Amino acid sequence: MTTQDYATYIAGLPRVIVGAAALFRDADGHILLVDPNYKEGWALPGGIVESDAGETPRQGARRETAEEIGLDVELGRLLAVDWVPGTGRPPLVAYLYDGGVLGDSDLRSIRLQEEELLSWRLVPREELTQHLPDALGRRVLAALDVLTEGAGTAELEDGRRVGPVGA
Repeated sequence: MTTQDYATYIAGLPRVIVGAAALFRDADGHILLVDPNYKEGWALPGGIVESDAGETPRQGARRETAEEIGLDVELGRLLAVDWVPGTGRPPLVAYLYDGGVLGDSDLRSIRLQEEELLSWRLVPREELTQHLPDALGRRVLAALDVLTEGAGTAELEDGRRVGPVGA
């Protein structure tokens, strides 16, 4: 294969968006959600991974968290990987990392990125699906189950488990 053939081959490969977010909780187990100004519904701190710049999903989740809520923390383990089919956009592979439990001082130090976010709030597990879109709500609930089970990572498709929890 020539260099030109290889370049043509690469240009013709499917495109996928990669997103990454952090799941933060308070001492009562409430989940930190943010309210984006550019779309309906609440979300987790996170965003699109800058893979063209060599950023990994973990690095992207940490960068986005620092940008969006002003907390630059080492993220914990990978809780879930979710394949979300494209609907008017390319498919998304979403990585969700454990952000840990935030203390009162952490919560007081949250500073929103005003260009993207309107507000933040702590939501109990029972109310998550009232605030989060379908796939994201299911993804967060699956990640919380992984935390409770003390198991590995949830493999998801559109927020639904498709495989066993891995190590």
